[in-house]
Amino acid sequence: MIVKNESGKIDSPSLGVIRKILAAGGKLMAVEFTFKKGAIGAVHSHPHEQIGYVVQGSFELEIDGKKEILHAGDTYYAAPDAAHGVVALEDGVIFDVFTPQREDLSAMHGES
Repeated sequence: MIVKNESGKIDSPSLGVIRKILAAGGKLMAVEFTFKKGAIGAVHSHPHEQIGYVVQGSFELEIDGKKEILHAGDTYYAAPDAAHGVVALEDGVIFDVFTPQREDLSAMHGES
């Protein structure tokens, strides 16, 4: 499977945040999040494992109540059901990979 950038499924889960599903296959899903400075990815949890890579910018990341500042090139892991969220300290981009796929995100875009 090849997914061209222009065919990614896009939505805006909160003010100043653009979410694009890049690819989903097997048990994996790749998602790009673009944040404006000050935008918030609210603290939430889900049963999926998640690895994130800060492509651009800097973020205050919170995982299970612990906060850390991340910059471009930094990565993080959120275990299943771990409460996590971010605040964009400047305009930035995060690339996340989930396993298994986030069915809730696929369903929002009419996929199954």
